[in-house]
Amino acid sequence: MKFDFFNESTPPLIGVDISTSAVKMVELSAVGRGAYRLEAYSIAAIPKDAITDGNVVGLEQVSDAVKLAWKLLGSREKRAALALPSAAVITKKVLMSADLREVDMEAQVEAEANQYIPFPLEEVNIDFQIIGPAPNSPDEVEVLIAAARKEKIEDRVAAAEDAGLKVTVMDVDTYATEAAYSLVANQLPNGGKEQTVMVVDIGAVMMHINVLHDNKSIYVREQAFGGAQLTQEIQRRFGLSVEEAEIAKRKGGLPESYENEVLQPFTQSLSTEVARALQFFTSSTQYNRVDHIVLAGGCAAIPAVDVMVQDRTQVNTIVANPFQAMSVGTKVKQQQANIDAPALIIACGLAMRGVD
Repeated sequence: MKFDFFNESTPPLIGVDISTSAVKMVELSAVGRGAYRLEAYSIAAIPKDAITDGNVVGLEQVSDAVKLAWKLLGSREKRAALALPSAAVITKKVLMSADLREVDMEAQVEAEANQYIPFPLEEVNIDFQIIGPAPNSPDEVEVLIAAARKEKIEDRVAAAEDAGLKVTVMDVDTYATEAAYSLVANQLPNGGKEQTVMVVDIGAVMMHINVLHDNKSIYVREQAFGGAQLTQEIQRRFGLSVEEAEIAKRKGGLPESYENEVLQPFTQSLSTEVARALQFFTSSTQYNRVDHIVLAGGCAAIPAVDVMVQDRTQVNTIVANPFQAMSVGTKVKQQQANIDAPALIIACGLAMRGVD
């Protein structure tokens, strides 16, 4: 069964990022070639443990969060692009003859998939995309095959459709990050060309590392570290519930000791984790340096986190804001959007799928 991980463009779409801790939605419109306007965005919390290890465990709770996010978005659009966590997707690059017809290519993709997917083929959705000519062989093309178990896809689709949305695109979070990164790359010298850039997306429980060289992804890895550790520490220190701690973390209102005793040590741990990721990358690949670090995810909104990471790694560090060059719709509060932007990178990349 084919599934559209790579289906290029369908008319307007809401980008829906269902992460461990929140549903994030972004709606974009086109304002000229390659230029976008941020029409609206929303963030709705998902109760703790409703999503574990990227799997939907509490379908009703997740669906309620999707419903709330959609209501807050205030959009008439029902079509949505969702993403699977990269850990749920098996991808492989293969070489195929350049003169194969689409049907023959499909047959060959299935044959290839049989060899490296550890599940029966009827339990998976498969899609493929021609990347381009093979580097060393003129009559072959490089083809990227992506496969995911149907149940992983169906759970997310069910959560969105129960909330009233219609899922027309299923992407992979790393590809969505790369799409949105193209907007952030403009903020780097020479648009990121011929440079090595490490995008670190720090979620609630996982740090997703995606390194791009010359604006193409060359390395993907995950490290167990995330904003939930800060929430737990706030709960423990100030006797709050999870919900109260989350709100306090975003909106403020904690005792003065919070900055020095809780936030500072957390930011130091975060810098150490980024430095570890950097060291791991340079020691396990042919690349011996990284030119820029781009911080994304909810933790990137911590004041001066970029300064701390830069001090620790000695690498130029910026906070991702895919909306920086965009005009904004009347529903968007510009100042708040700048704060929320790093957490919306996947939702933004998904929304870009619907804007041609």
